[in-house]
Amino acid sequence: MYINKAQYFEGIEPDVWAFQIGGYQVLHKWLKDRRGRRLSFDDLFHYQKIVVALKETMRLMEEIDGLIPAWPIE
Repeated sequence: MYINKAQYFEGIEPDVWAFQIGGYQVLHKWLKDRRGRRLSFDDLFHYQKIVVALKETMRLMEEIDGLIPAWPIE
């Protein structure tokens, strides 16, 4: 996923990139909020931690969905 003509992140799965919370695409919004500034090493490391947190969130959501037999819960 390119963030500009020279920089990109590798290995971000499309479903993680598309993941939304509150109607916002999390990874896109984080980058958009920093548009026009140079990302530091700490910024890049933080972004990678967000990717890991989203992947784990998605895994847990899938696990929870598998445990609920029907919705609404009866």
